[in-house]
Amino acid sequence: MNVSAALLVIGDEILSGRTKDKNIGYIAEYLTNSGIDLREVRVVPDIEEEIVAAINTLRARYTYLFTTGGIGPTHDDITADCVAKAFDVSIDVDPRAVEVMLERYKPEELNEARLRMARIPAGADLIENPISKAPGFMIGNVIVMAGVPNIMQAMLDHVAPRLRTGTRVLARSVDAAGLGEGIYAAGLGALAVEHQSVSIGSYPAFQSGGFRNQIVLRSRDEAALDLAEKAVIALIAGLSSDRTPL
Repeated sequence: MNVSAALLVIGDEILSGRTKDKNIGYIAEYLTNSGIDLREVRVVPDIEEEIVAAINTLRARYTYLFTTGGIGPTHDDITADCVAKAFDVSIDVDPRAVEVMLERYKPEELNEARLRMARIPAGADLIENPISKAPGFMIGNVIVMAGVPNIMQAMLDHVAPRLRTGTRVLARSVDAAGLGEGIYAAGLGALAVEHQSVSIGSYPAFQSGGFRNQIVLRSRDEAALDLAEKAVIALIAGLSSDRTPL
């Protein structure tokens, strides 16, 4: 069974470059290790109509939609409102969210701004935030998390047990033995056609001394992966050593 996901990164600060996203790679690896395929990532600004449109498109296309960012206390934190609009439900201060936030704040400290973080769409389940207490939430197949990396990671740990997972993708790496991609590209392309249940990619990296190319194979079928790996190893072994990088 394949379980798919998309990630919607929300925030002007990401698009302007002021904030460097640290969540995409973490979430991609986390989901891969959980048997969930991250198939698409979008970044949208703090504009309601763009957020709502992206939520409705992605939640219909994939098993799960994860969002990061936009659930803080300021005026431009509009993710919760946009999710409520996408699902056509009401949103208000949730007593459950207030209760957990009171573990950190005194009642008199829950001002209007902080109470924005307790506004949850009707029908949503809370996602625990053990760090700063203001919760995320899950409604339908949409998982709404903070953009701050350590808080997002804690939320992901708490929501993960609720999610369906599929068969994990297995991966193998074959070193290209100093061969440039231009030397083995044609043969590798032919193997990709021959072993269609295996994803085969070539990934160059520049290291001290020059390029080092690795061929990575991925599949849920271990037997098919074994055959493809042997074929790639034979291809590399059979080619003359040409260290031209491209």
